[in-house]
This record gives sequence, structure tokens and C-alpha cells, in this order.
Amino acid sequence: MNRWRRLGLNLAAPLLAIIVAVIVTSIILVLSGDPVGPVWKVFLSSPVEGAWARMINDTAAFYLSGIAVAIGFRMNLFNIGVDGQYRVAAFAAAVLAGEAWLPGWLNVIAAILLAMLVGALWAGIAAVLKTSRGVSEVISTIMLNAIATGLVAWLLTKVQADNAGSNSTGTKPIPESSHVPALPFLQTNISNIYGLSLLAVLIGFAYWFVVSRTRFGFDLRAAGQSDDAARASGIDVKRTAIIAMLLSGAVAGLVGLPALFGNDYQYGTTSQAGLGFTGIAVALIGRNHPVGVAFGAFLWAYLANQADSLQINAGVSVALVNIIQGIMVLAVVIAYELVRRLGVRMEQRQVAADLATPSEPVGAQA
Repeated sequence: MNRWRRLGLNLAAPLLAIIVAVIVTSIILVLSGDPVGPVWKVFLSSPVEGAWARMINDTAAFYLSGIAVAIGFRMNLFNIGVDGQYRVAAFAAAVLAGEAWLPGWLNVIAAILLAMLVGALWAGIAAVLKTSRGVSEVISTIMLNAIATGLVAWLLTKVQADNAGSNSTGTKPIPESSHVPALPFLQTNISNIYGLSLLAVLIGFAYWFVVSRTRFGFDLRAAGQSDDAARASGIDVKRTAIIAMLLSGAVAGLVGLPALFGNDYQYGTTSQAGLGFTGIAVALIGRNHPVGVAFGAFLWAYLANQADSLQINAGVSVALVNIIQGIMVLAVVIAYELVRRLGVRMEQRQVAADLATPSEPVGAQA
């Protein structure tokens, strides 16, 4: 298949997904008696003041979560446990940073490294169970999510700080010297861009480099295509699976840190939840590609931040955003599968045409 045809197919999939999502959502609006025009007008309108900063912050968190999931997806490993991994990692980082054993930025760096280590170790439990006992990573990571939620809630009661005038429970506040300053753009009185959102950029580049430019990335992709073929070519599939899960958990450990050091300054009952499950949808939308995951993360953040405007300006329930997000994921999966099948058929036809064309005898032009 030539380059232009391949490029056309790559562009056709997301365009088809968007068209399908718009049509299906519009049909749902008509059937429910809600206005179609005002809804799309809200979604296409410029966000309110401060919304851009919030969207970028959410995009960074969603992107880190999506990359964590995508690392496993590359090898057909379904790391459903990103939600639990980032919870225990953020809690551990908050406890360490709150103790302030190190000054300033050293405290931040130590907390980042600890979060990656804790996330990797929590994901490593599922990796060991899969490679040594054949336990499905889907089942083990789901169970580990539940354990992580209960464990962190219990540990919070042991290390909680006295928050005067508040009913929330949280760790000891991070000292001001370890607060990461906001990035110097899009700042308003009500929002700013977290400094550690830059972690998403660094992780995105590292993910692209490792997957596309290293031997481990080749092994990861080969094992994802076929375990048997990978073993036949000398790849240690079990070792690759363990490393992939550890890397996935390490990236998952970073998900909660931008908000922790840029706004919350402690981990507690009010900390944002559900980011790990959002990463699954974002990875599916982005097809595990670093740029595609960025698009999926921004789209998810944009829809989520437009929810309030949807209710105020269009008179439609904010639950519609959840419907649109679900439709978008399904549309992307279906669209890419249809385009993939179309590409396979086009390649088969090209091969058949090449075989049907008689080859010129050797020496005929002599």
C-alpha cells in the first residue's frame, strides 16, 4: 500500500468516528426531546474564563493515565489497575512530601521518584501473578483497585492531619517551599496551569522513543502481535510482560502529582478520583499512539469542562456529556476496525493484481 493511501486511511478513521458520534448524539437528543442546535453551539463555543487552564490540567492528568494504559495495551496487557496504582502512589508521595525531610525541589523530586516506584510495585503484583500463575491481569488489577481504595482510606486515618474547620481528611500539608509554581501563561484569578503538567510532555516523548526506537519497544510490539511468534524469534515474553507492567505502573504513579503539588498540597478524601478509568477510554480513542492519546485526553477534558455550560446555556443535563464520551469511545473503536478491514481488503486486492500481472522475462530488454 502506497504512502498516500495509508495516510488517507489514517485520516478516515478519526473523521468517521467524529461523524458517527455527532449523528448518534443528535439522534439521542431528538428522541429525548432536547434541543440539538443549542447543544452543539455550546460545544463549539469558546470556553469561559479560566476554563482553558483547567482543560490543560485535566488533559495532562488524562494523558498520563492514557499512556499508562497504552503501555500495557501495546502488549495486549489490560492494565485496568491504573486507578489503584495512582491512588497509592499519590498517597505515598503526599506523605513523604508532607514530612519535608528534604528541602524545596529535592523534596518534590524524591516524591516523584517514590510515586513511580510505588505505582510500579503495585502493578508488579499483577505482573507476577500473570507470569508465574497465569492469573488474568484484568481480574487481578480490578481486585487491586478495590484493595488500594480500602488501604489508602485506612492509612489516611493513621496519618491524617488536623484540618481545622473542615470535614475532609487528608495527609500533612506539603510545605510551601515544595509547592510547584504554575506555568507562566493562561493564568487567571480562578485557575492556572500546574507546573508538573510538563510531566505529560516528558512522558509522551519517552513513550514514543521507547516504543519506536528501542529494542524493548520492538519486543513489546512483537509480543503484542503474537506471543508465539515472539517466542519463536527469541523474545522473552514473560520478562517483557513484567517490564511493561512495571513501566505502566510507574507512569500511573505520576497521574495525581500535578494537582498534588500545584493545587491540593495534600492527599485526602477530596482528591480527584476516577482518573485511571478515564485513561482506558483515552488510550482507546488515541489508539495507543502518543499523539493520538494527547488528542483523546484533550477531547475528554474539553467535554468534561463544557458540562456546566451545557446545563446553563442549553438546558440539557450534564449526564449528556457522559453519553457523548461513551459514544465517542465506541465510535472510535468501530471506525478504526472498519478502516482496518478496508485496508486489509485493499492490500489483498493489490497483491492479487500484482500476481495476476505477468512478469517480464529476464533479458527481454537486452
